[in-house]
Amino acid sequence: MTSARGAEEELVLPGARTGREPERSLRPGPRRLSPEQVASRQRERLLDGMARTVAANGYTGARISDICRAAGVTRPVFYELFSGKEDAMVAAYRGGTQTVVRAMQRAYEEAGGAASWPAAVRAGLQVLLTLLAQTPAFATMVVEIESVGPAGRRARAELLASFRRFFTDAPPGPPGVARAELVDAVVGAVHASVHRAVDEGRLADLPDLLDVLVHVVVAPFAHVAQETRAAHPTPSP
Repeated sequence: MTSARGAEEELVLPGARTGREPERSLRPGPRRLSPEQVASRQRERLLDGMARTVAANGYTGARISDICRAAGVTRPVFYELFSGKEDAMVAAYRGGTQTVVRAMQRAYEEAGGAASWPAAVRAGLQVLLTLLAQTPAFATMVVEIESVGPAGRRARAELLASFRRFFTDAPPGPPGVARAELVDAVVGAVHASVHRAVDEGRLADLPDLLDVLVHVVVAPFAHVAQETRAAHPTPSP
């Protein structure tokens, strides 16, 4: 069973912390941490430094020296852990988006999943918007990942494909409409709305998109429920 503290740590996105927090420092001298633990901590700090540097300067303007400075990690250590800036950017984006999707999945299931699909969708979207609003440095990566090139586009495609899981419990779509294409179109519309808000600097306003995005996701499938109610009306008492 995951502890409460473990659940909280899973929701920490790249950029949520600074690399130079005292409790994250690695002081010289005898250490109780194994080499693997040291490398893991340095990697986390570099991912935080990556997100914060990109948020401040954009991906194109982010220099490895600035990333290392923000993380409090030396340049040689950076190259021990990543092949270059692109590798670190994609790692930060992938790690953060996977954390967000896991949190959305947990909220979705707790809200009822298949038994209450619209409510479950709402719970998942609320987590998405809240986490991005609370971690603006990471939210910026939603836009900046496009500057990475093919590797960034592949990572974004992986993220969008991962959202298909939330439609497994959805009612059938409109007759004659390819379900897979409909789902991908809906996911793309949600991503475009979030992307636009982040690109325009409206990060604090992201939670205000909830009602609109729930409608965008649920509406293409709502006609089935409506038709079912029409065909089987509730008897009058």
